[in-house]
Amino acid sequence: MELEHVTVIPITHLDRPRKRARFGWDVPQAQVGIFCGQEVGNVASYASSGAISDHTSSLFVKGVARNGSPPWREDDKDGHYMFALGDNLTSRYKIHSKMGEGTFGQVLECWDRERKEMVAIKIVRGIKKYREAAMIEIEALQNLGKHDKGSNRCVQIRNWFDYRNHICIVFEKLGPSLYDFLRKNNYRSFPIDHVREIGRQLLECVAFMHDLRMIHTDLKPENILLVSSDYVKVPDYKNSSRSTKDISYYKRVPKSSAIKVIDFGSTTYERQDQNYIVSTRHYRAPEVILGLGWSYPCDIWSVGCILVELCTGEALFQTHENLEHLAMMERVLGPMPQHILKRVDRHAGKYVRRGRLDWPEGAASRESMKAVLKLPRLQNLVMQHVDQSAGDLIHLLQGLLRYDPLDRLTAREALRHPFLAKVQHRR
Repeated sequence: MELEHVTVIPITHLDRPRKRARFGWDVPQAQVGIFCGQEVGNVASYASSGAISDHTSSLFVKGVARNGSPPWREDDKDGHYMFALGDNLTSRYKIHSKMGEGTFGQVLECWDRERKEMVAIKIVRGIKKYREAAMIEIEALQNLGKHDKGSNRCVQIRNWFDYRNHICIVFEKLGPSLYDFLRKNNYRSFPIDHVREIGRQLLECVAFMHDLRMIHTDLKPENILLVSSDYVKVPDYKNSSRSTKDISYYKRVPKSSAIKVIDFGSTTYERQDQNYIVSTRHYRAPEVILGLGWSYPCDIWSVGCILVELCTGEALFQTHENLEHLAMMERVLGPMPQHILKRVDRHAGKYVRRGRLDWPEGAASRESMKAVLKLPRLQNLVMQHVDQSAGDLIHLLQGLLRYDPLDRLTAREALRHPFLAKVQHRR
C-alpha cells in the first residue's frame, strides 16, 4: 500500500463539470444593509450605511505603505482582489498561495504572524451583493462559534476584517472538499465505512444548526471539507482487469474521515413563508421546486443526495431543469403523493396535469427522456455500489428522501438510525 501526502484545492468554482451540463447557482442574493466600520470586529459593531468607508486611507502616510502594505492595485473587472504571492494582507497575514476561486471571490493560504500558523482567508469580491452575503456569513459563523464546543463539525472562523473594500474572513486551514476528492479520484466512490462516518458527522452539524433554528440551505459536497488532505492509495479491484490480474489501478482513500461544513453565506433562520429558491440544483428538495415553502427538512433532503453521491461517485440528479428533475425523483423514489401535487403553487402548476406529473408528455427533448429512463430505483442504485450494510443504508436514505417534508427524518432521528449506529471511531 502506497502512502503519500497531497495538497488539493478545498474551494471550487460553483459550476462543476458533470456528464450533463450544469447551470449557474440560482440562490437569490441576501437582503441586508451595507456595512462599514472598523477593521476587525463583531458584526454588531458595523452600522448599516449607504456608503462604504475608504478603509485604505489609514494604510498610507505620504505615499509610503505602512506595515509593509502592498502597492494599491485596481480590482479586476469582476471585482476580485488583485495580489502577488508574498504580499501582506494587513500587517498580520502574509499571502503564501492561492487555494481556490469561486463566484464569491478567492481563498488564499496565508501565514498568520500572530498565531504562527497557516490559515485560509476568503477574500470576497468588492461588489455590494457579495459584501452583504459575506456579512450574513460572518454573523452565522459567530453565532455557531458561540455555541460550538468543538465537536459540531462547523468550520471555525478565526477573524475577519475589511481591507481595501474587500471583506476578508479568516478560517482554520482544512483539506479538500468531498467534491474535489471525488474529482481527483476519477469520481470513484468512498468506502462504505467512510460514507457512514461522514454521514454521521454531517448530520451532527445539521442537528446542531437546526437546534439553533438555523437552516444551511446549500449543503453539497463542495461545502463539506475533509479536515486533512492526507490519503492512502489502495488497489481498486472493481475497476481493474481481473482477466489479466491487473491490480495496478489504485484509488484514493482518505486517511481520516473527519469533516467540517463550510459556506454559511446562504444560512437563514426559521421563519414563516420561506418560498424563494434555495440550494444548488442537484441537492434541491421537491418542496422548493414546487413552491410549497421550505424549512429544516430541505437540509435533510440535501444530506440524502450527498450520501448517495459518496456511495456512487456521481450526483444522484444530474439535471438543470425542473420538470426533468421531478421526473428523475419519481424514477428513483416512486410517484409523488397526490396531496403534494395538489398543493403546488401557480408557478409550478405547469409541471402537473390531471393529478400527476406531466411526464413524459411535457419532456423538453428526447435526451431529457433518456436521462430520466436510464436511472435505476434507489434500492438498485445502492446495491450496485454497496456490498455490505446496503439494507440499512437504503432504509436510511428512504427516510431522508421522503417527498413530504413533514414525514422526512429529522437530523436527530437520522442519527439514531442503525446504519449510523455502526460508526467505528477511527478518525
